[in-house]
Amino acid sequence: MPRSSDPPAPAAVTAAARSPTGRARRNTGRSVLSDVAKLAGVSTATVSRVYNEPDKVSANVRERVEQAALTLNWFPNAAGRALASTRSHIAGIIIPTLDDQVFASQVSGMQAAFAARDITLFLGCSNYDPAQALVQVRAMLARGVEAMAVVGEAHPAELFDALRLYRVPYAVTYAYREGSPHDCIGFDNHAAYAEITEHLIGFGHRSFAVCIQPTRDNDRVQARVAGIRSTLERHGLAVRPEHMLEGASTIAFGRASLRALWQLPGERPTAIICGNDHIALGVLREAEELGIAIPAQLSVTGFDDLAMSRETRPTLTTMRVDTYEIGQLAARHLLDALDGKPARKGYRVPVALQARESTGPCAA
Repeated sequence: MPRSSDPPAPAAVTAAARSPTGRARRNTGRSVLSDVAKLAGVSTATVSRVYNEPDKVSANVRERVEQAALTLNWFPNAAGRALASTRSHIAGIIIPTLDDQVFASQVSGMQAAFAARDITLFLGCSNYDPAQALVQVRAMLARGVEAMAVVGEAHPAELFDALRLYRVPYAVTYAYREGSPHDCIGFDNHAAYAEITEHLIGFGHRSFAVCIQPTRDNDRVQARVAGIRSTLERHGLAVRPEHMLEGASTIAFGRASLRALWQLPGERPTAIICGNDHIALGVLREAEELGIAIPAQLSVTGFDDLAMSRETRPTLTTMRVDTYEIGQLAARHLLDALDGKPARKGYRVPVALQARESTGPCAA
Protein backbone atom coordinates (compact mmCIF):
# COMPACT_ATOMS: atom_id res chain seq x y z
CA MET A 1 0.00 0.00 0.00
CA PRO A 2 1.36 3.49 -0.82
CA ARG A 3 2.14 5.73 2.13
CA SER A 4 -0.02 8.81 2.73
CA SER A 5 3.05 11.00 2.30
CA ASP A 6 3.86 9.57 -1.14
CA PRO A 7 3.28 12.09 -3.97
CA PRO A 8 0.76 11.05 -6.61
CA ALA A 9 2.12 9.04 -9.53
CA PRO A 10 2.59 11.29 -12.58
CA ALA A 11 0.86 10.14 -15.72
CA ALA A 12 3.87 11.31 -17.70
CA VAL A 13 6.13 8.39 -16.68
CA THR A 14 5.02 6.04 -19.42
CA ALA A 15 4.33 8.82 -21.90
CA ALA A 16 7.83 10.22 -21.52
CA ALA A 17 9.27 7.13 -23.11
CA ARG A 18 7.55 8.14 -26.33
CA SER A 19 8.43 11.84 -26.13
CA PRO A 20 11.26 13.41 -28.20
CA THR A 21 12.98 14.43 -24.95
CA GLY A 22 12.77 10.90 -23.57
CA ARG A 23 14.22 9.47 -26.77
CA ALA A 24 17.01 12.02 -26.89
CA ARG A 25 18.08 11.38 -23.33
CA ARG A 26 17.88 7.63 -23.83
CA ASN A 27 20.07 7.88 -26.93
CA THR A 28 22.69 10.15 -25.35
CA GLY A 29 22.65 8.49 -21.91
CA ARG A 30 23.12 11.91 -20.27
CA SER A 31 20.18 11.80 -17.89
CA VAL A 32 20.98 12.74 -14.30
CA LEU A 33 19.39 11.98 -10.95
CA SER A 34 17.26 15.15 -11.00
CA ASP A 35 15.75 14.08 -14.35
CA VAL A 36 14.64 10.81 -12.79
CA ALA A 37 13.21 12.63 -9.77
CA LYS A 38 11.25 15.01 -12.00
CA LEU A 39 9.84 12.25 -14.19
CA ALA A 40 8.86 10.13 -11.19
CA GLY A 41 7.39 13.13 -9.35
CA VAL A 42 9.59 12.75 -6.27
CA SER A 43 12.52 14.53 -4.68
CA THR A 44 16.14 13.73 -5.52
CA ALA A 45 16.55 12.50 -1.95
CA THR A 46 13.79 9.95 -2.56
CA VAL A 47 15.55 8.68 -5.68
CA SER A 48 18.74 8.23 -3.64
CA ARG A 49 16.84 6.32 -0.97
CA VAL A 50 15.37 3.96 -3.58
CA TYR A 51 18.87 2.80 -4.50
CA ASN A 52 20.68 3.15 -1.16
CA GLU A 53 17.96 2.41 1.42
CA PRO A 54 15.09 0.75 -0.49
CA ASP A 55 13.42 -0.50 2.71
CA LYS A 56 12.64 3.12 3.64
CA VAL A 57 10.62 3.73 0.46
CA SER A 58 7.20 2.34 -0.35
CA ALA A 59 6.81 -0.21 -3.13
CA ASN A 60 4.70 2.25 -5.12
CA VAL A 61 7.42 4.92 -5.11
CA ARG A 62 10.19 2.40 -5.83
CA GLU A 63 8.31 1.18 -8.87
CA ARG A 64 7.81 4.72 -10.20
CA VAL A 65 11.44 5.67 -9.68
CA GLU A 66 12.73 2.47 -11.27
CA GLN A 67 10.39 2.92 -14.23
CA ALA A 68 11.55 6.52 -14.67
CA ALA A 69 15.19 5.41 -14.50
CA LEU A 70 14.52 2.73 -17.10
CA THR A 71 12.76 5.23 -19.36
CA LEU A 72 15.68 7.65 -19.17
CA ASN A 73 18.34 4.93 -19.36
CA TRP A 74 19.78 6.21 -16.07
CA PHE A 75 21.88 4.13 -13.68
CA PRO A 76 22.92 5.03 -10.13
CA ASN A 77 26.57 6.02 -9.89
CA ALA A 78 28.47 3.17 -8.21
CA ALA A 79 31.04 5.46 -6.62
CA GLY A 80 28.33 7.73 -5.25
CA ARG A 81 26.45 4.79 -3.79
CA ALA A 82 29.64 3.53 -2.15
CA LEU A 83 30.30 6.91 -0.55
CA ALA A 84 26.72 7.19 0.68
CA SER A 85 26.50 3.71 2.15
CA THR A 86 30.21 2.85 2.74
CA ARG A 87 29.48 -0.23 0.60
CA SER A 88 30.28 -0.88 -3.04
CA HIS A 89 27.91 -3.87 -3.33
CA ILE A 90 30.52 -5.57 -5.54
CA ALA A 91 32.15 -8.98 -5.08
CA GLY A 92 34.71 -10.60 -7.33
CA ILE A 93 35.88 -14.05 -8.41
CA ILE A 94 38.91 -15.10 -10.42
CA ILE A 95 38.57 -18.44 -12.26
CA PRO A 96 41.27 -20.21 -14.33
CA THR A 97 39.27 -20.66 -17.53
CA LEU A 98 35.90 -20.06 -19.16
CA ASP A 99 36.15 -23.36 -21.04
CA ASP A 100 35.40 -25.67 -18.11
CA GLN A 101 31.82 -26.30 -17.02
CA VAL A 102 32.81 -26.86 -13.38
CA PHE A 103 33.93 -23.25 -12.98
CA ALA A 104 30.82 -21.93 -14.73
CA SER A 105 28.70 -23.91 -12.27
CA GLN A 106 30.62 -22.45 -9.32
CA VAL A 107 30.18 -18.91 -10.63
CA SER A 108 26.47 -19.57 -11.09
CA GLY A 109 26.14 -20.64 -7.46
CA MET A 110 27.96 -17.56 -6.21
CA GLN A 111 26.00 -15.24 -8.50
CA ALA A 112 22.67 -16.54 -7.20
CA ALA A 113 23.66 -16.07 -3.55
CA PHE A 114 25.11 -12.60 -4.05
CA ALA A 115 22.24 -11.39 -6.23
CA ALA A 116 19.82 -12.20 -3.41
CA ARG A 117 21.69 -9.59 -1.36
CA ASP A 118 21.87 -7.01 -4.19
CA ILE A 119 25.59 -7.60 -4.71
CA THR A 120 27.04 -7.64 -8.21
CA LEU A 121 29.63 -10.33 -8.99
CA PHE A 122 32.62 -9.30 -11.13
CA LEU A 123 34.28 -12.15 -13.04
CA GLY A 124 37.94 -12.41 -14.01
CA CYS A 125 39.67 -15.20 -15.95
CA SER A 126 43.39 -15.83 -15.42
CA ASN A 127 43.89 -18.53 -18.09
CA TYR A 128 45.98 -20.41 -15.50
CA ASP A 129 48.45 -17.50 -15.31
CA PRO A 130 49.14 -16.47 -11.67
CA ALA A 131 50.52 -13.10 -12.79
CA GLN A 132 47.29 -12.35 -14.64
CA ALA A 133 45.25 -13.35 -11.59
CA LEU A 134 47.22 -10.84 -9.51
CA VAL A 135 46.60 -8.07 -12.08
CA GLN A 136 42.88 -8.77 -12.05
CA VAL A 137 42.61 -8.87 -8.27
CA ARG A 138 44.39 -5.52 -8.01
CA ALA A 139 42.05 -4.05 -10.64
CA MET A 140 39.00 -5.25 -8.69
CA LEU A 141 40.37 -3.86 -5.43
CA ALA A 142 40.86 -0.49 -7.13
CA ARG A 143 37.16 -0.53 -8.03
CA GLY A 144 36.06 -1.13 -4.45
CA VAL A 145 35.32 -4.86 -4.49
CA GLU A 146 34.41 -5.84 -0.94
CA ALA A 147 34.70 -9.65 -1.08
CA MET A 148 36.76 -11.95 -3.28
CA ALA A 149 37.04 -15.62 -4.26
CA VAL A 150 39.94 -17.22 -6.11
CA VAL A 151 40.21 -20.77 -7.39
CA GLY A 152 43.01 -22.67 -5.69
CA GLU A 153 45.97 -21.64 -3.57
CA ALA A 154 48.63 -21.44 -6.32
CA HIS A 155 48.74 -17.64 -6.51
CA PRO A 156 51.51 -15.14 -5.80
CA ALA A 157 51.88 -14.16 -2.15
CA GLU A 158 51.30 -10.56 -3.29
CA LEU A 159 47.72 -11.46 -4.23
CA PHE A 160 46.79 -12.57 -0.73
CA ASP A 161 48.82 -9.74 0.81
CA ALA A 162 46.81 -7.20 -1.20
CA LEU A 163 43.51 -8.70 -0.04
CA ARG A 164 44.64 -8.54 3.58
CA LEU A 165 45.98 -5.00 3.18
CA TYR A 166 42.61 -3.81 1.89
CA ARG A 167 40.85 -5.89 4.56
CA VAL A 168 38.77 -7.63 1.93
CA PRO A 169 37.44 -11.04 3.05
CA TYR A 170 38.34 -13.77 0.59
CA ALA A 171 37.94 -17.50 0.06
CA VAL A 172 39.90 -20.12 -1.86
CA THR A 173 37.53 -22.38 -3.77
CA TYR A 174 37.60 -25.77 -5.49
CA ALA A 175 40.27 -26.93 -3.04
CA TYR A 176 40.41 -27.94 0.60
CA ARG A 177 43.59 -28.65 2.53
CA GLU A 178 44.06 -29.16 6.24
CA GLY A 179 46.45 -26.57 7.62
CA SER A 180 45.92 -24.07 4.83
CA PRO A 181 46.36 -20.42 5.92
CA HIS A 182 43.35 -19.52 3.78
CA ASP A 183 39.61 -20.08 4.14
CA CYS A 184 39.23 -23.04 1.78
CA ILE A 185 35.84 -24.00 0.40
CA GLY A 186 36.05 -27.07 -1.77
CA PHE A 187 37.12 -30.69 -1.65
CA ASP A 188 40.29 -32.63 -0.88
CA ASN A 189 41.80 -33.30 -4.31
CA HIS A 190 44.47 -35.61 -2.82
CA ALA A 191 41.91 -37.78 -1.05
CA ALA A 192 39.60 -37.88 -4.09
CA TYR A 193 42.29 -39.30 -6.37
CA ALA A 194 43.50 -41.67 -3.68
CA GLU A 195 39.97 -43.10 -3.62
CA ILE A 196 39.87 -43.44 -7.42
CA THR A 197 43.24 -45.23 -7.37
CA GLU A 198 42.12 -47.60 -4.60
CA HIS A 199 39.01 -48.40 -6.64
CA LEU A 200 41.17 -49.57 -9.56
CA ILE A 201 43.65 -51.45 -7.36
CA GLY A 202 40.69 -53.27 -5.87
CA PHE A 203 39.93 -54.60 -9.36
CA GLY A 204 43.43 -56.06 -9.54
CA HIS A 205 45.07 -53.41 -11.73
CA ARG A 206 48.83 -53.03 -11.34
CA SER A 207 49.85 -51.11 -14.48
CA PHE A 208 48.59 -47.52 -14.57
CA ALA A 209 48.68 -44.49 -16.85
CA VAL A 210 47.68 -40.95 -15.90
CA CYS A 211 46.30 -38.38 -18.39
CA ILE A 212 45.90 -35.13 -16.52
CA GLN A 213 46.00 -31.34 -16.81
CA PRO A 214 49.36 -29.51 -16.46
CA THR A 215 50.66 -29.54 -12.89
CA ARG A 216 52.51 -26.22 -13.20
CA ASP A 217 50.85 -23.40 -11.20
CA ASN A 218 47.93 -25.71 -10.36
CA ASP A 219 47.79 -26.89 -6.75
CA ARG A 220 44.64 -28.93 -7.39
CA VAL A 221 46.29 -31.06 -10.08
CA GLN A 222 49.47 -31.37 -8.01
CA ALA A 223 47.39 -32.72 -5.13
CA ARG A 224 45.64 -35.19 -7.45
CA VAL A 225 48.92 -36.57 -8.79
CA ALA A 226 50.25 -36.82 -5.23
CA GLY A 227 47.13 -38.76 -4.24
CA ILE A 228 47.67 -41.24 -7.07
CA ARG A 229 51.39 -41.69 -6.35
CA SER A 230 51.05 -42.10 -2.58
CA THR A 231 48.26 -44.66 -2.97
CA LEU A 232 50.25 -46.70 -5.50
CA GLU A 233 53.33 -46.56 -3.27
CA ARG A 234 51.38 -48.08 -0.38
CA HIS A 235 50.76 -51.07 -2.63
CA GLY A 236 54.32 -51.23 -3.95
CA LEU A 237 53.31 -49.76 -7.32
CA ALA A 238 54.23 -46.74 -9.41
CA VAL A 239 53.39 -45.01 -12.70
CA ARG A 240 56.10 -45.38 -15.35
CA PRO A 241 57.37 -41.91 -16.43
CA GLU A 242 56.27 -42.48 -20.05
CA HIS A 243 52.77 -43.30 -18.79
CA MET A 244 52.37 -39.92 -17.06
CA LEU A 245 50.91 -37.51 -19.65
CA GLU A 246 49.93 -33.85 -19.14
CA GLY A 247 47.82 -31.76 -21.50
CA ALA A 248 44.69 -29.73 -22.10
CA SER A 249 41.35 -30.56 -20.45
CA THR A 250 39.91 -31.74 -23.76
CA ILE A 251 38.54 -34.78 -25.53
CA ALA A 252 41.26 -34.30 -28.16
CA PHE A 253 44.00 -34.66 -25.52
CA GLY A 254 42.37 -37.85 -24.24
CA ARG A 255 42.30 -39.36 -27.72
CA ALA A 256 45.89 -38.39 -28.50
CA SER A 257 47.06 -39.73 -25.14
CA LEU A 258 45.61 -43.20 -25.61
CA ARG A 259 46.98 -43.45 -29.14
CA ALA A 260 50.44 -42.45 -27.90
CA LEU A 261 50.29 -44.92 -25.00
CA TRP A 262 49.29 -47.78 -27.29
CA GLN A 263 52.23 -47.10 -29.59
CA LEU A 264 54.82 -47.30 -26.79
CA PRO A 265 56.95 -50.43 -26.53
CA GLY A 266 56.69 -52.62 -23.48
CA GLU A 267 53.84 -53.32 -21.08
CA ARG A 268 50.64 -51.43 -21.70
CA PRO A 269 48.59 -49.98 -18.84
CA THR A 270 45.41 -51.79 -17.86
CA ALA A 271 43.93 -48.69 -16.20
CA ILE A 272 44.01 -44.98 -17.08
CA ILE A 273 43.22 -42.29 -14.51
CA CYS A 274 42.11 -39.04 -16.16
CA GLY A 275 42.09 -35.50 -14.82
CA ASN A 276 38.49 -34.83 -15.83
CA ASP A 277 35.57 -36.29 -17.75
CA HIS A 278 36.47 -34.60 -21.04
CA ILE A 279 39.87 -36.29 -21.12
CA ALA A 280 38.32 -39.62 -20.11
CA LEU A 281 35.65 -39.38 -22.80
CA GLY A 282 38.42 -38.80 -25.34
CA VAL A 283 40.15 -41.98 -24.13
CA LEU A 284 36.89 -43.93 -24.49
CA ARG A 285 36.33 -42.59 -27.99
CA GLU A 286 39.86 -43.48 -29.10
CA ALA A 287 39.56 -46.92 -27.50
CA GLU A 288 36.54 -47.56 -29.70
CA GLU A 289 38.56 -46.42 -32.72
CA LEU A 290 41.46 -48.73 -31.84
CA GLY A 291 39.25 -51.70 -30.99
CA ILE A 292 40.20 -51.73 -27.30
CA ALA A 293 37.52 -53.36 -25.14
CA ILE A 294 36.37 -51.28 -22.15
CA PRO A 295 36.70 -52.45 -19.39
CA ALA A 296 37.86 -55.94 -20.44
CA GLN A 297 41.21 -54.64 -21.75
CA LEU A 298 41.34 -51.20 -20.21
CA SER A 299 39.61 -49.44 -17.31
CA VAL A 300 39.12 -45.66 -17.49
CA THR A 301 38.14 -43.09 -14.85
CA GLY A 302 37.21 -39.42 -15.11
CA PHE A 303 36.36 -36.65 -12.69
CA ASP A 304 33.46 -34.13 -12.28
CA ASP A 305 30.53 -36.37 -13.32
CA LEU A 306 29.36 -34.29 -16.27
CA ALA A 307 25.94 -35.19 -17.68
CA MET A 308 27.48 -36.75 -20.79
CA SER A 309 29.42 -39.19 -18.61
CA ARG A 310 26.19 -40.94 -17.75
CA GLU A 311 25.07 -41.07 -21.40
CA THR A 312 28.19 -42.42 -23.12
CA ARG A 313 28.56 -46.14 -23.75
CA PRO A 314 30.12 -47.56 -21.72
CA THR A 315 29.09 -45.19 -18.97
CA LEU A 316 32.03 -43.47 -17.31
CA THR A 317 33.29 -44.17 -13.80
CA THR A 318 33.97 -40.75 -12.32
CA MET A 319 33.83 -38.63 -9.17
CA ARG A 320 30.84 -36.40 -8.48
CA VAL A 321 31.51 -32.92 -7.11
CA ASP A 322 28.75 -30.37 -6.47
CA THR A 323 30.49 -27.27 -7.84
CA TYR A 324 27.28 -25.21 -7.63
CA GLU A 325 27.23 -25.89 -3.89
CA ILE A 326 30.86 -24.77 -3.65
CA GLY A 327 29.85 -21.44 -5.17
CA GLN A 328 26.88 -21.09 -2.84
CA LEU A 329 28.95 -21.92 0.25
CA ALA A 330 31.70 -19.50 -0.77
CA ALA A 331 29.21 -16.67 -1.25
CA ARG A 332 27.51 -17.34 2.10
CA HIS A 333 30.89 -17.50 3.82
CA LEU A 334 31.86 -14.12 2.39
CA LEU A 335 28.46 -12.61 3.18
CA ASP A 336 28.84 -13.70 6.82
CA ALA A 337 32.24 -12.00 6.89
CA LEU A 338 30.75 -8.78 5.47
CA ASP A 339 27.99 -8.93 8.08
CA GLY A 340 30.54 -9.32 10.87
CA LYS A 341 29.31 -12.81 11.75
CA PRO A 342 31.73 -15.44 13.06
CA ALA A 343 32.66 -17.76 10.20
CA ARG A 344 34.20 -21.20 10.00
CA LYS A 345 37.75 -21.47 8.70
CA GLY A 346 36.43 -23.29 5.64
CA TYR A 347 34.16 -26.00 4.31
CA ARG A 348 35.08 -29.43 3.02
CA VAL A 349 32.54 -30.43 0.38
CA PRO A 350 32.08 -34.20 0.03
CA VAL A 351 32.81 -36.04 -3.21
CA ALA A 352 31.23 -39.32 -4.29
CA LEU A 353 32.71 -42.02 -6.52
CA GLN A 354 30.33 -43.04 -9.30
CA ALA A 355 31.38 -46.59 -10.23
CA ARG A 356 30.05 -47.36 -13.70
CA GLU A 357 30.79 -49.50 -16.74
CA SER A 358 34.19 -48.08 -17.74
CA THR A 359 35.98 -49.85 -14.86
CA GLY A 360 36.18 -53.54 -14.09
CA PRO A 361 38.45 -56.45 -13.12
CA CYS A 362 41.91 -56.57 -14.65
CA ALA A 363 42.10 -59.39 -17.20
CA ALA A 364 45.87 -59.80 -16.90
